[in-house]
Amino acid sequence: MNMRLALVAAICSGCVADLSARTELAEWQQQAQNVTIIRDDWGIAHVYGKTDADAVFGGIYAQAEDDFNRIETNYLNSIGRLAEAEGESQIWRDLRMKLFVDPQEMKRLYAAAPADLRKLMEAWADGLNFYLATHLQVKPRVITRFEPWMPLTFSEGSIGGDIERVNLGQLQAFYGSAPAGSGSGQWAAAGVSDSPVPDLGDEPRGSNGIVIGPSNTVNKRALLLINPHTSFFFRSEYQMVSEEGLNVYGASTWGQFFVYQGFNDRAGWMHTSSSVDNIDEYLETIVRKDGKAFYRFGSEDRPVQVKTITVPFKTATGMSERQFTVLRTHHGPIVRELDGKWVAMRIMEEPLKALQQSWGRTKTKNLKEYLQVMELHTNSSNNTLFADAEGNVAYLHSNFVPRRDTTFIWARPVDGSNPATDWKGVHSVSESPNVINPRSGWAYNSNNFPYSAAGPDSPKKSDYPPYMDPGSENARGIHAIRLLKDKKDFTLNSLLDAAFDSYMPAFEESIPALVKAWDDAPSSHPLKAKLAEQVAMLRNWDFRWGVSSIPTSLAVFFGDAGGGGGGGRRGGGAAAANLSPADRLLNALSTATDRLTADFGAWKTPWGEINRFQRISPEIVHPFDDSKPSIPVMFTSARWGSLASFGAAPRNGTKKWYGTSGNSFVAVVEFGDSVRARAVSAGGESGDPESKHFNDQATRYATGNLRDVYFYRHQLRGHTEREYHPGK
Repeated sequence: MNMRLALVAAICSGCVADLSARTELAEWQQQAQNVTIIRDDWGIAHVYGKTDADAVFGGIYAQAEDDFNRIETNYLNSIGRLAEAEGESQIWRDLRMKLFVDPQEMKRLYAAAPADLRKLMEAWADGLNFYLATHLQVKPRVITRFEPWMPLTFSEGSIGGDIERVNLGQLQAFYGSAPAGSGSGQWAAAGVSDSPVPDLGDEPRGSNGIVIGPSNTVNKRALLLINPHTSFFFRSEYQMVSEEGLNVYGASTWGQFFVYQGFNDRAGWMHTSSSVDNIDEYLETIVRKDGKAFYRFGSEDRPVQVKTITVPFKTATGMSERQFTVLRTHHGPIVRELDGKWVAMRIMEEPLKALQQSWGRTKTKNLKEYLQVMELHTNSSNNTLFADAEGNVAYLHSNFVPRRDTTFIWARPVDGSNPATDWKGVHSVSESPNVINPRSGWAYNSNNFPYSAAGPDSPKKSDYPPYMDPGSENARGIHAIRLLKDKKDFTLNSLLDAAFDSYMPAFEESIPALVKAWDDAPSSHPLKAKLAEQVAMLRNWDFRWGVSSIPTSLAVFFGDAGGGGGGGRRGGGAAAANLSPADRLLNALSTATDRLTADFGAWKTPWGEINRFQRISPEIVHPFDDSKPSIPVMFTSARWGSLASFGAAPRNGTKKWYGTSGNSFVAVVEFGDSVRARAVSAGGESGDPESKHFNDQATRYATGNLRDVYFYRHQLRGHTEREYHPGK
């Protein structure tokens, strides 16, 4: 009898679950009727909904259509579940995320969120779950159901968030197990590199942003350049429109429901990675009492917070897990040891406010509204270039800057036992080195400091504490200033021309120095004859890149071999260190000549035969193959001062150099009575190699030939590939 009752109970439970699932599916189908997705002739989704929540539902559904794998992978990383998909090698990355991101806390924050934001988070989860319910052929690696609290784990949008400042090797050394007899173990000493592979060098990470005020434009309208330098295929390009006033276009990091770099019908924004110092490390003085750990803070001994974190991971035979006892003080989690002291890292931890700010900016219509949204103070790692239809232009500095005692050197760990090292709130927006409507009529940032952002109208470094921005000028900054100063006739197209200006200021000193070194070398010098033709070619070079340019190839390989300019990746080692400065330059050119000859058959190889864009796979870690199709790219790495950036190198034994980062989504925008824009995305919108939109923008990307943006619905007439509701 008991078995029969149990069987009936099980059947009823299954019926309830099935009924619940069918009810949920019906609700999603009903919401889908409020959403229309129009795919233009580039495959880009223009999503129209009755409410903001409808637009989010349709927008994330469209993202999933284009590349569900990248969405899931981003959340596997942000929640700390990557090892469940990729195995034991990702344990430490997952532990790092879990030190800062607790799902239970995210659920609490979701429940406490304003009702309108909760609706958006719910619509986000519903849109992804509806996609999975209507695409049964798609098999998630781990996340089979998305929950509305999850966007709080990935709320800021930047590439390489603050959490990634924690060194994985040092984290493993502190919390990991070590070989017997090594004297190490959990909570041990630091010293392991974060990266499992050698760093190829000095490829800049960041972006360019430029704004031009009406006084410097032909049409007397503000202009904006959006030029993020990220890993390729990092963001989705799309538009979301609702009857509640939403109308935003641009690039959204896969899986996020807000446009991170973009514009609406009245205003636009571009983020650049900042050199602000807003992450601090604290040396904690540990005291042990009765077998428990305490940390000194002033005259107090406070208990160290102890927590167990479980990290599941995939193995060849199924799932396994590791448990870690992790430590935390009020400064933050303990992430390493230094000179016998535990080191706590303090970063901005405001996921709810960050999501509010990231969404709120998309609906701002002018500078005043944008500044109001900035009062949430959660744009921690980025500066902003802003322009609007009222003619306002601005550079806005990173707006999470903790207020600190300037008697301490914040660039290195400080004494956590001294209460004077605690943060004292954050600097207000008005206390930051911003530039608003400068008399120069322009502002820019290229991941350099803000103290040249508007030429003579820039903030003065002496007016701000050193931690506000300890960065410096860079070659792109020098380049940008030359293009912007004294020019009063900008148009949308001439701003685009500036963004792809071919000059490379990093070679201005190193190439003339090389030429002089050759001129001064005696005829008996062993490299004099070998380098004569190369030097003659570089002597007359104008420092500009181009696909047919042989001097570009020589200069880049010369710089790469330690010839100066942007910093060499292969400097010749100890042998080069023993040479005179002149001989080091000649030796670098000789090395460049030999490498070009060995890899390409002759040193007289045009740049476009070396520097290539290739997209042959949907994999996030892209394979490269010299025998497969690729296209030439005219611009170089940003290391040499090129504003347009293409971070290329030989990959996995190739001879040709293939790009993996740099220009990704690029747009120029003009604001006024209506908005006008041109844009391009690396490769194409779709992650499906079978789609014609997998690589249909590649040639435009490589040549800087941006396409027109269809911002208004009437502009889609004649450019519509298909129109449908989600699920159809």
